[in-house]
Amino acid sequence: MNFDVSDDIKKQARAPHNLFVLNVFLFNLLMTPAAIVLDIGMLALLIPPLFSLSVIAYIYIRSNKQTIWFVDMHWRLAFRRCQWLLLGYGITSVLMLIAWLLSLTATDAKMAEIMFTAISRVAILPTLLAVMITVVLEAGGFHLINHGEVPDKLVEKYPPPELAGQP
Repeated sequence: MNFDVSDDIKKQARAPHNLFVLNVFLFNLLMTPAAIVLDIGMLALLIPPLFSLSVIAYIYIRSNKQTIWFVDMHWRLAFRRCQWLLLGYGITSVLMLIAWLLSLTATDAKMAEIMFTAISRVAILPTLLAVMITVVLEAGGFHLINHGEVPDKLVEKYPPPELAGQP
């Protein structure tokens, strides 16, 4: 649904999308490969998701705050994108757990390390797919802002103040 909003409000509505894209690029696309290349251990792979989860937590908290309706809807939209990323993290975590459990079954320590490394590299793929999907969705979020739009599902669930009293 289209709304007539000022450029200042559009600028405020871009903040959650900018924060989410910064989160994705900084913590998922730069920090994770750096942790792998620097070979500082598999525990280093926990650092980027922890930072990312803290940003997602901030977006969640801010999405529940009430300020300007149009801006609030874009915070909620950004959090919906965060949920896709969380799904990718969840699948990756399960696959990493499987890799760890399989590596425990190996009798040779070197074979266990090789097995864990190989499976863990594949386990990162769901998160990478979630990152790619959410970046494309965020590009759509910027398009919505530029046209003063809010997705119809959000308008139905959280009607704007001027429509709230209408049947």
